[in-house]
Amino acid sequence: MANRTTLHQRRRKRAQPPVFSGISGSYEDKDSDFLCPICFNLMEEVHMTKCGHSYCHKCIKESLQQSNRCPKCTYVIEGIDHVFPNFMLNELVLKYRGKQEQKKIKLEQKTSPSTETVDICDMILEDNIDLCDVNKLLEVLNVKKQKLEGDIKFAQKYILKEFLQEIKKRKQGKLEQLKREISLIDDDFEKVDGMLSEHRRKYPYIPDHLVPNGFEPTMTASTDPGSQDGFNGSKNAGKPWLQTTMASRRKRVSQHFEDLEQCYFSIRQKDEYNGEEGLDEFTECLSKFTKFNSFRSLATLSYASDIYSGSSIVSSIEFDRDCDFFAIAGVTKKIKVFEYGTVIKDAVDIHYPVNEMICNSKISCVTWSSYHKNVLASSDYEGTITLWDAFTGQKSKLFQEHEKRCWSVDFNTMDPKLLASGSDDAKVKLWSINAENSIACLEAKANVCCVKFNPESRYHLAFGSADHFVHYYDLRNTKEAVMVFKGHRKAVSYTKFLNTTEIVSASTDSQLKLWNINKSNSLRTFKGHINEKNFVGLATDGDYIACGSENNSLYVYYKGLSKQLMTYKFDTVRSVLQEKDKKEDEVNEFVSAVAWRPGSNVVVAANSQGTVKVLELI
Repeated sequence: MANRTTLHQRRRKRAQPPVFSGISGSYEDKDSDFLCPICFNLMEEVHMTKCGHSYCHKCIKESLQQSNRCPKCTYVIEGIDHVFPNFMLNELVLKYRGKQEQKKIKLEQKTSPSTETVDICDMILEDNIDLCDVNKLLEVLNVKKQKLEGDIKFAQKYILKEFLQEIKKRKQGKLEQLKREISLIDDDFEKVDGMLSEHRRKYPYIPDHLVPNGFEPTMTASTDPGSQDGFNGSKNAGKPWLQTTMASRRKRVSQHFEDLEQCYFSIRQKDEYNGEEGLDEFTECLSKFTKFNSFRSLATLSYASDIYSGSSIVSSIEFDRDCDFFAIAGVTKKIKVFEYGTVIKDAVDIHYPVNEMICNSKISCVTWSSYHKNVLASSDYEGTITLWDAFTGQKSKLFQEHEKRCWSVDFNTMDPKLLASGSDDAKVKLWSINAENSIACLEAKANVCCVKFNPESRYHLAFGSADHFVHYYDLRNTKEAVMVFKGHRKAVSYTKFLNTTEIVSASTDSQLKLWNINKSNSLRTFKGHINEKNFVGLATDGDYIACGSENNSLYVYYKGLSKQLMTYKFDTVRSVLQEKDKKEDEVNEFVSAVAWRPGSNVVVAANSQGTVKVLELI
């Protein structure tokens, strides 16, 4: 028993489990062949049993004193006389042990101070060192210090040199770019100056204040008697109006100079070799951007049912094909049709619709037929598409296949019988006014928030959805989209066509984006308005884009520039149920619907309180 205890204690003291890498055949696994199965250390005086297992001679001897069986396979061993030396393995173990010791020595040498450092330190610590030795030592150390400091300074200077070379290279590139831009500006300046001179020769009666600096015409407005009189005989009757117009345009140019500069170079560098085409394009852009300065209110209407109404959000405003009538619809479940001419002419504060239609659910969108003047379609929160006779107020047809709320409906301008609708059920359905059921269906991967036909195509439509994308489809192949426009960070709430090739989209990421149907990347991003959670409306006349904002304002952009052209702030309206002391900022009002009257500079906008404004850009 005592011998067994001694053996187990010896095992615990000597045993150190080998480290295995877990990879079969690795270096560590090969080293384990040199370990004794009893003490787990490198074998000493290796002996082998008849069954072929090797052990330290001391370990196997003590083991056989306790049991006459092999510790690994329990083969019966009659005594220590039946265990024999394993000379080959013993030699391998000795070689391995020597290699391990050499590695240990090298590792210690790496981590220990260098021999020179140790010798110097020992010399300094010796008592018999004299002043002369110390001075020599200091001299050597000073030389070494200067060398190291010199190397450090060289490295610093070299890095500085590389930096200066790089910054010179970049500035040189900018300089070359500036030279090209200045050359382009000089060329355009000469062209425009020549145009003005030619124009001056044809029309010599331009007011003096419009003549460019340094221009010396042969005949000026001040020298020609005919230029002095206005229509009523007054002197320079047109001059104040022209002065006001030019001052307003100059102010807008100054306010948006950086954007205009960027627009100019992007157009001119793109068309640098196309003669005056690029210059004409930018001239048109500059003219349209500075054309309007403010809004003028032509009329104010109310969509609210009564003063006690808690919410009167206008969801949709649309003009008919001839722009004689416009329809207003929203959450009060009513579609009100107004005659535009009457609304503009009446000086009264209260305008009555020519017709009013009651729906079963809140209305999300209305659209007029481009062929039948009296046909109007609406979509509602129950997913129903309704066809109306807008002048009699009668329902002519219902489509009820959508399973969830329907956000958008649109008539095809080329095929008057064709409609499209988009819904929260992630489907775009196509309808014919002559069919009882849908004639086709596009499966989307997310809620469809808006749908719009290409104005000059029977087969192409775009829709935006909650997947943040705008999808453009050819109805002759509904299996996959012609193009998917990616760039918005949140759901796309509206898509509108500026023309046959350009689309503008709105999203709750507070951005509008301009797309070309043939390019996947956006042409321009418009920022300034606030839109994070509501449908705020979107409309365009082809050049200008109007949208609502969650700060109760209407924003107008020009398609050629990213920043807003101008804004119109709606007055905050409080119902009798609202707290009087509630601050204006705390009132959750937003512009919810926008429509552009085609062929004019008139915009109709409405907010979440049911206030409808007919605004003219001036």
